[in-house]
Amino acid sequence: MSTEPTPKKKLLDQVRDVLRVQHYSYRTEQSYIGWIKRYIIFHGKRHPRDMGKVEIEAFLTHLAVDRQVSASTQNQALNAVLFLYRSVLDINVEWMTDVVRAKRGKRLPVVLSQREVRQVLAHLTGVNALIASLLYGSGLRLMEGVRLRVKDVDFDYRQIVVRDGKGAKDRVTPLPERAIEPLKTQIARVAAMHAEDLAAGYGRVFLPEALDRKYPNAATELAWQFVFASGQLSKDPRSGAVRRHHINEKGLQRAVKNAVRAANIHKKASCHTFRHSFATHLLERGNDVRTVQELLGHKDIRTTQLYTHVLKRGGLGVSSPLDD
Repeated sequence: MSTEPTPKKKLLDQVRDVLRVQHYSYRTEQSYIGWIKRYIIFHGKRHPRDMGKVEIEAFLTHLAVDRQVSASTQNQALNAVLFLYRSVLDINVEWMTDVVRAKRGKRLPVVLSQREVRQVLAHLTGVNALIASLLYGSGLRLMEGVRLRVKDVDFDYRQIVVRDGKGAKDRVTPLPERAIEPLKTQIARVAAMHAEDLAAGYGRVFLPEALDRKYPNAATELAWQFVFASGQLSKDPRSGAVRRHHINEKGLQRAVKNAVRAANIHKKASCHTFRHSFATHLLERGNDVRTVQELLGHKDIRTTQLYTHVLKRGGLGVSSPLDD
């Protein structure tokens, strides 16, 4: 037997290992690795153990002053660097709690009127039109719509179950009547693709690790397949397994941007604007703000109350004296 010591992993590989052990998403893993790499390069590739509060604040200042990033981006970078110190290097000293976080400004959400929503949807086709309809009709976030699985669409109860949403919470939201037939057609299309994958020796879909171990056959069942499955197989960047993942959300984002432009709407609207519009239009119809909070999955009622400021009543619900 070899007595040679196992070579120590590089720092970024150690970060990846800890992120995966703690079940962070692949998107978060990519983001944290990117910010940690930028932090190290900014300080001349010094090892983080040799740096501390002064270097972190200098990096954050560089992001704010030189790169002019938003407060949320700056805080994301800070979270990544603090994760490196606390969870990877096991350094948890008092100066960490003193690092100043950027204060995010209060911004009102961009909301489309019902007429504008119809105009934008009219310029979308196929799968993009269906997902956008669910973002608006069910108040889904972009990735909640893209990652929707067959088992979470309940046609009998006319509802969608959102699994592992923001904050690792599940919730239930209404399924629009107009989306039922297009969804059934889409699921039938996915079922046909899945049958072909199984016949070709594939057909497994990504599942969180705990579920994959607990239900080893679930990954091949239609119920767990993505409703909006990709048109081609791809290799999992972590495991290397060849699977059929969900579609890339960037295609939908581009399509919505083009649809807003084609509809001649001069608002900074995006996929998330459909969710804002869902909440605002429910409140306009007289739905209780607590009910809307549950449908959106907001932890704090104050987040939901932001939509009361953009109802069709003018600024702060006051009518202009010019209209007298």
